Amino acid sequence: MKFICTAVVSFFFLFSFSQVKEDTKEKLLASIYGSKQQKVINYDKSFVSDDRLFYESLDRPDINLPPFDKELIEQTLNNYIEGSSFNKMNTLKNSFYKDATLYLTGKDGFKQFTTEEYSNFFPSNKKGEFNGRIGEIISIDITNDIATAKVEILIPNRKWRFVDLFLLKKFANNWKIISKTATREASNETGNKILFVVSNTDYYLGTNIPTGNSFDEIMLAYEMFTDAGFNIDIVSPEGGAIPLKYLNTSEKKKKKYLYDGDFMYALKNTKKPTQVRSSDYKAIYYVGGGSAMFNVPKNKEIQKIAMDIYEKQEGVISAVCHGTAGIVFLKKANGEYVVKNKRVNGFPEDHEKKDRAYFKSFPFLIGDTIEKHGGKFFFSNALDEHVEVDGRLVTGQNPASVPKLVNEVIKIINSN
Repeated sequence: MKFICTAVVSFFFLFSFSQVKEDTKEKLLASIYGSKQQKVINYDKSFVSDDRLFYESLDRPDINLPPFDKELIEQTLNNYIEGSSFNKMNTLKNSFYKDATLYLTGKDGFKQFTTEEYSNFFPSNKKGEFNGRIGEIISIDITNDIATAKVEILIPNRKWRFVDLFLLKKFANNWKIISKTATREASNETGNKILFVVSNTDYYLGTNIPTGNSFDEIMLAYEMFTDAGFNIDIVSPEGGAIPLKYLNTSEKKKKKYLYDGDFMYALKNTKKPTQVRSSDYKAIYYVGGGSAMFNVPKNKEIQKIAMDIYEKQEGVISAVCHGTAGIVFLKKANGEYVVKNKRVNGFPEDHEKKDRAYFKSFPFLIGDTIEKHGGKFFFSNALDEHVEVDGRLVTGQNPASVPKLVNEVIKIINSN
């Protein structure tokens, strides 16, 4: 009898646990793919009806990885960057496992180095002095207790760009570099940065209509700024993966960037505002797409970053299409709106489908609000290129306006 009761209890426990696990799984799938009724394939627009599908399905570090692993690896890599950029031997050595091996090519050809030998490359009598190396984490890929990572190192005065490739291993609660190699190439990168602003909003407010950030407006600006020697950081109110729209994978250039691992890593791992230091940037660029109407315009942290770039750094504020929504509430230190007495452009209400649910979800209207705040709003025919430049404020109407907008931003930066 005791055996039968135990068996029944065990069966009930296992069934309950299995049911909970199944319910959790269903909720997870729904959060990634939407409800079972949601149509996934939509041949009219793109390869998926909800363009966030691919990116959202990837962004589950809390489920796939132990907590804080990514942050711990970032700390190890940042120790490497700081140690090698400021001749801090202990900080540099602390990022490596004691028996780590480095495989590097120098003037004497390919050689293996120990951590001690590598640290001797940096003069100990100049500890704390910046030596011209500018480092940035490109990507991290984690599998259980091992990881690979790429770090970009720029040495602008020599026109060099290194990509360092690391193998890391977790020891207890610490991640250490156990191996490193690197490659070098000529580069026009200066270390100057542009900050892209994107939104985390997946659906038009109060609807089940998917929205996202314009892939065109990210990709085109990214390509032009990087070709001109700038580095790009991407920030969103919540950080992490963002929804994307208008992604036609039949177009050669879009396909190139879709399958560029480093580019997509940046979109999957956008920075939180708290991870951004405004003094690092020459300009800020607000990306359009329906998502831009929500989540960003009244975000106090992003507003402060933008105004610090504009007023303290004397940098450029730029926005395109619905991205102009991000600048309409920006205020200068004297309390005046940034758009006051400025010529401003963006996606106008006249080009919206005003009878549609998506439009009715907008919390405000771009052109109307700009004029209420003292600005002068201009626009052209829907598909025409249109860019307005007024001092250090540069705004564009649509994706077709991105090339001219980027060129105007670069021109202002270079003139300063």
